[in-house]
Amino acid sequence: MAEESKTSALSSADLATQSASEAASTPDTLSITDKYFANGNKLMTLSGSDVAVNDDTRRLLALFSDGRFLVVESHKFDGRVLSFEVLARKKKIPLQKPTYVSQNELNAIYAIGERAQAATEAASDEDLDQVQMLKDFVNVVARAASKRTSDIHVVVSDSTTILFRENGMMNVEMEYSKDWGEAFVRAAFASADISDANYSQNEFQGAQKLGSTPLRGSKGKLMLPHNVLAIRLQFNPIAFGSQYLVMRLLYAEENPEGSGDLGSLGFTDMEQDLFYRLRAVPVGLSIVAGPTGSGKSTTLQRNMIKLLQEKNYELNLLTVEDPPEYPIPGARQMPVTNANTEEEKAEQFTKALSAALRSDPDVIMVGEIRALASAQLTFQGALSGHGMWSTLHANSAPAILNRFRDMGVETFKLLDPELIKGLISQRLFRKLCPHCRVSVKERQDDPSFNRLRAALGDFGVENTFIRGGGCKACNGSGVKGRMCVPEIILPDAVFLEMMIKGETKRAIDYWTADLGGRTLKEAAMERMLKGFIDLDEVERWCGLLDQRPAY
Repeated sequence: MAEESKTSALSSADLATQSASEAASTPDTLSITDKYFANGNKLMTLSGSDVAVNDDTRRLLALFSDGRFLVVESHKFDGRVLSFEVLARKKKIPLQKPTYVSQNELNAIYAIGERAQAATEAASDEDLDQVQMLKDFVNVVARAASKRTSDIHVVVSDSTTILFRENGMMNVEMEYSKDWGEAFVRAAFASADISDANYSQNEFQGAQKLGSTPLRGSKGKLMLPHNVLAIRLQFNPIAFGSQYLVMRLLYAEENPEGSGDLGSLGFTDMEQDLFYRLRAVPVGLSIVAGPTGSGKSTTLQRNMIKLLQEKNYELNLLTVEDPPEYPIPGARQMPVTNANTEEEKAEQFTKALSAALRSDPDVIMVGEIRALASAQLTFQGALSGHGMWSTLHANSAPAILNRFRDMGVETFKLLDPELIKGLISQRLFRKLCPHCRVSVKERQDDPSFNRLRAALGDFGVENTFIRGGGCKACNGSGVKGRMCVPEIILPDAVFLEMMIKGETKRAIDYWTADLGGRTLKEAAMERMLKGFIDLDEVERWCGLLDQRPAY
């Protein structure tokens, strides 16, 4: 028993000594990484790497891309090592004199190399996926641009649905899996030039993309279709953990020199003359109103281009925009930057507008009046002798005054015809395809036909068309583009006083009877009788033909 205990004790001691020895000889991972893998140095003899060796030989040696050649010291004269040296020199593979290492160190080197290789391969797969998603992003935008789509809606739920808004109407265009949609939304966020730092699925986040300025981005990052100037991105969470991305496509000016032509937007000669009179006024405020997507920015841009052309570019036109949407040749367009939240945007917008007022302007275009601070500065510009143009969200031209009152603008400013020069409201109406439109007589059983006859009699019936079944010219849609239909008020003191007193009906009657104005409905009906738009489109935006006005 004593002998067995002694033997057992000796064996334990020997094992402890051996374990301590191995622990002492086990290399430190950081020191190996610094020693062999620094500066992008690669292990060439890893499985699947550039230098092919079998597993038995790999256990004896290692070759790095800088030529360092490691051999297990106990196998320095092994035939497999010598054969590898001869073969490497024949293939002219860079090979330094052998450095002898322990088996443990070689094993550690390969373990580190395999981990690095696995990480690189994973990163490569991720990069490939991201590249593919960016390609999908561009392809979707290109498909939308080919149809002149105004907005792309990406709804990610149990599956992914992509809808295009064409000529003001939403149509389902594509459907994909949920995983594809989530990756698509992340790729869209990553491609934006200015955005919040990180994409957050459960937060409202905005971002911009642009090809020609650093504000929205970018043809530098992504090759957008040639006719797409910019894309505005809005990321929204929706119920039940889904995601919702809306992309507004801003198209490049078809006239590369910058067109100030208002007629091509659908304005009549009389309406263009009213805009001319507003541009001729050196001081005061003109407002273009309407809902989102009603063409306000385009109308404003065309007027600013026309103003510069009419003045031979001899005035200083500044714009303050968040962000600049369309280029205005000859203007100094000042972007609102470095703002993510709505509070920051309002603060930066106010700063930019204040700076514009101190920059020796003749005319200032404010992209949009959103709050009282920007409204007050805009009125301050008009009071100090500048021409001011801007946009506003309001239901109608008369309602612009009510919107300002709701913001908190002082009444005395709204009563001054020297300040309030132009009140414009507009909508975009779908234009009938002239090749396949049909007479409204084909729909005599429909209630709308009876409303038309009651409102306009036989003359209305004879001159009104409706949407046809589609043809090659309109790609089967029955409509071809859209046109602006406005109501424009050049107010005087009487009109302003009636509106501020709340006498809206008297003010409208005075405007249409004494000032020669016409409402949006009247302007739309004129275009309907000329065959440009159909009966349904008039009733869609202006109410039923036999419906009395609310005021």
